[in-house]
Amino acid sequence: MSKQQEIRKISDLPYYKEEHAQVLEDIGIKNLDDLLETLYDEKRSKELINRLKGVGPKIADQWVELIEDHGVFEEEEEAEEEVEIVDEEVKEETIIEEPKTLIEEPETLIEEGGPEVVEEGGYFAAPKPVLDDETRRLFEQRKAYKMPKFKRQEWFRYKKLGDKWRKPKGIHSKLRRKYKYRPPLVSIGYGTPKKVRGLHSSGFEEVLIHNPTQLEGLDPKTQAARVGATVGYKKRIDIEKKASELGIHILNRMG
Repeated sequence: MSKQQEIRKISDLPYYKEEHAQVLEDIGIKNLDDLLETLYDEKRSKELINRLKGVGPKIADQWVELIEDHGVFEEEEEAEEEVEIVDEEVKEETIIEEPKTLIEEPETLIEEGGPEVVEEGGYFAAPKPVLDDETRRLFEQRKAYKMPKFKRQEWFRYKKLGDKWRKPKGIHSKLRRKYKYRPPLVSIGYGTPKKVRGLHSSGFEEVLIHNPTQLEGLDPKTQAARVGATVGYKKRIDIEKKASELGIHILNRMG
């Protein structure tokens, strides 16, 4: 078989035998995509090699190389969405919730950047940061973005390496060269908008605090305090008391 020949199906692979078809079907491998995914998994790969006669670890690695370099994968058919039939005669029961009463006066209800309000039962309703339209749009965009998991090259082949990210540097590295079916490579394009980078998930800018005095320079509309881990119990009480007076939100409040 020529090296430039495309691998269109499993039977195109070298050392493949007709007797292998039943073994692959039993394992659940139907196409090249399933075979490649199985060879990436260390446990499933060992099971497959043990059951295929005449196929060893070196041949399995060769199959991975050939599929990645010359494999042609058919597009997956879109799954049809199941439509649920709803009986129009069934009416939904409406649940009427009793209004919650606040301990403090109604004038102190939560607004953006306002102080915390304690409801019955000791629940703290956290304030929201005051963000301009552009910052709010970028922040919502950041929350909706799902960062891919960057894994070290050959993580699936050698368990001792682990999957903690390491930059690939080999001249033959397929991950560095961005070959198909390799994990994503860390690059600047995956970054979140600079304007909202580093903000807390609530939208506040975190400021580390170790004593009550450091609260005085904070802006309660855009900044929130995080009490240091080394701060003692008595000093934490003083910090939380002063933060309540200044209307500053504490991210790791006690209780």
